[in-house]
Parts: sequence; C-alpha cells; structure tokens
Amino acid sequence: MHKFLTLQHNKIRYLDAGQGYPLVFLHGYLESLSTWEEFIQPLTKRYRIIAFDIPGHGESETLDPKHRMETLAEYIYEALKKLNITRCIMIGHSMGGYLTLMFHHQHPEMLSGFSLFHSHPFADPEETKRKRLREIDLVKQGKKDMLAKINIPNAFAPQNLLLLKDDVEKAKTIALNTSSQGIIANLYAMMHRPDFSDHLSKTTIPFLLIAGKYDQYIPFDTMIPRIRLPEKTTLCILENSGHMGFVEEKEKTQDCLQQFANSCYPIK
Repeated sequence: MHKFLTLQHNKIRYLDAGQGYPLVFLHGYLESLSTWEEFIQPLTKRYRIIAFDIPGHGESETLDPKHRMETLAEYIYEALKKLNITRCIMIGHSMGGYLTLMFHHQHPEMLSGFSLFHSHPFADPEETKRKRLREIDLVKQGKKDMLAKINIPNAFAPQNLLLLKDDVEKAKTIALNTSSQGIIANLYAMMHRPDFSDHLSKTTIPFLLIAGKYDQYIPFDTMIPRIRLPEKTTLCILENSGHMGFVEEKEKTQDCLQQFANSCYPIK
C-alpha cells in the first residue's frame, strides 16, 4: 500500500488507496502518513485516498536544511501531477494545514475544497518562534525524545490520555522515528510561513474547519474566534477532543469529512 515517488532526486512516500474522487491528507508536525491509516480506511470505500509523508517526516527525504512552505507545497503539487490528480480535496492536520494553505495560495485551481484540521491561518507570533528555536536546540543536542514525551501527550485532551493510551504511545513512536534533520527543516518552514488569514477569508473554494474544544495548541476560545471564515465554510466542533480529533472523535470527524466531500463532489 505504501509507495515511493522520486522528485528532483528526492524520495517521497505516499499511500494511494480506494477509488473515486480524490481526498489528499497531509499530516502534522512529528507525524507521518501512518498517523492517518486507521482513520482513512473507511473513506477508501467511496474515495481515492492519497496521503503523503511530508518531506523530512516519515520516510520522505529532507529537501534542504531549512524547508520553506512554498517549496513543500510545490513538491506536493508535483507529486499529485505524477499521480494524475488534477483536482482534489486537501485535508491538512496542524502543520499539514499550514502546507494546505500554501497549496491553496499557489494552486487554487487544483482544489475542489480544503480543510484545516486543528490548524489556523496565522503566522507564528514571536513567542512561538522562540519555542520552535528551543526545539531546534534540543534536537541538535540529541534530545528529540523530549519532544515526543512532552508534545505528544499535550496533543490529546487530558481526559483522553488514559482512555487512548495505545494511540498516545503510537504517536510517540512516530515522533521518535522522525529524523532530526527533518524536524529541524520543518520547524524552520513553520517559523517563516506567511500569514494567510486575509487570503483565507476571501476564498470562494469550499472550506472545512475542524476544531477541538480542548486543543492546547489551537486554543478554542481565543484562536478560533479570530479566524475570519470565508463564505463557503463548514464548521465542525469537537466537544471532547484536543489536537487529535481523528483519534479522539474518529467517527464524528469521519462523518464531517464525508459530508463535506459530498458537498464538494457530485454524488455518484
């Protein structure tokens, strides 16, 4: 099921399953396409599901010591062209959402719809940039295990940590297996991405925002009200989720995505 493409002498791993209209999944920071596998399985009955390891994560090679979102988006564009995808719905989790926004900026003609899944359109404030620089220092010191031990549990709602302990451990393993070079490269990409809040507010492409009430990275009460939503917006609020709604409220988010996809694509 997992395959590789070679683009500009670099390998990118991807998953391609199911048939029908394409849904493209982009994972978050310290994740990989394996993060999505259980979640997307039911969707393959109706759609063609494409998921990538973003360069520097999973088994995709790092492109440069310091990635840029513009370069990553172009790389995903070239990969989709090789897979003969001319239009799709793109779903980005966290960092994957930032990449989805860049793709929306560079290639809107390829999107029938797009979703930010626990993500937002704002540039990093200075405090967040300083935090990312501290994480870069930790990785350079050989302490990336600290990122997995701290960041991953914080991604789940506190009340879900014990209930979903196996999923938490799986997420930690994926984070620990992420290359140090790739972590650093993608931290730079996130630090220097542009603000797309105005661009998002003016889009005419159908948009889905999925937000968790207990998200510690995208605080629901302070971050979500700041987002100026475009006219064609679908909002999916998860009452019992942190930053990992596709695990914490799997069935609800599957339903949200399927209803959104059905509204973007004609029903066969």
